[in-house]
Amino acid sequence: MIAATPSQPGPLASRAVVTVLTAGGFAALCWADAVGFLGARPAWWLTPVAALLGWAAAAEAVRLAAVRGVVLGGLLVPLAAAAVPLAATASAALAGHDPASPLGWAAVVVTAAVGAMLVGEVAAYRPGGGSLGRVAAGVLAVAAIGLPLAFMVGLRLAGPARGVAGLLPLVSMVAVVKGGDIAAYLVGSLLGRHKLAPLVSPGKTREGAVASLAASLGIAWLLLGWFGQDGGGEPWGGWPVYGLTVGAAGMLGDLSESLVKRELAAKDSGRSLGGLGGCLDLIDAPLFAAPVAWLLWTLGRSVP
Repeated sequence: MIAATPSQPGPLASRAVVTVLTAGGFAALCWADAVGFLGARPAWWLTPVAALLGWAAAAEAVRLAAVRGVVLGGLLVPLAAAAVPLAATASAALAGHDPASPLGWAAVVVTAAVGAMLVGEVAAYRPGGGSLGRVAAGVLAVAAIGLPLAFMVGLRLAGPARGVAGLLPLVSMVAVVKGGDIAAYLVGSLLGRHKLAPLVSPGKTREGAVASLAASLGIAWLLLGWFGQDGGGEPWGGWPVYGLTVGAAGMLGDLSESLVKRELAAKDSGRSLGGLGGCLDLIDAPLFAAPVAWLLWTLGRSVP
């Protein structure tokens, strides 16, 4: 997000192709979820994708941590990150169509993962072996990746069970964040002159940040104004608050991942998505934006 320096033609073409394929696949899954294709309940079509992204992003985080000598062995971290959104959807299936219902089981999975990490370190403890560093890195990966994915499940349940309006909370969050991302890249590439955070991410500019927030506001206005009339409700504060806060949270998410990559001397989290980098690069901004969007939609539901 907020990129200022264009890529070479090859990577740029790869980025465009992967973006189109990813957007098309996401749109197809949203349609299947909205209509209850094959009798599926809300979030059932989208949750496997969330689990796959959780697994892949956590695996990338494990690999990046190894660069600094923090070896998170085994499959516990990716497995826990993938299990959190699965537990969230299972909880929602039992508790009913409530945006808060996924969070309880998600927290249980995270807590269980923390306990398992600690037990493993106790069993293999060696003085000076870096146990606390491994636990801290593992907890950060599971909590920072898994819990926001559970909030995304909650966003799906913040709207009606069926119809386009039911996808509005989730889709609006993704559109606001990614729309801001695209605007920041284009404006930053063409007009960017003033660095936003040069020591963390030299390619990001203030001009790109302004363009990102402007695009986020515009997309929030379009989506909430157009589809919000179909019975899907609206978030607390309406489109201005939603566009600004969700867009800003997305930028912070992107900057936070840039900080991690800067510390680990990595350009991208991986190469699984071609020009887009890795799965963690794809979801870094939504991971920060999802809890903010969920809170605004939940507050909006509580307003008479």
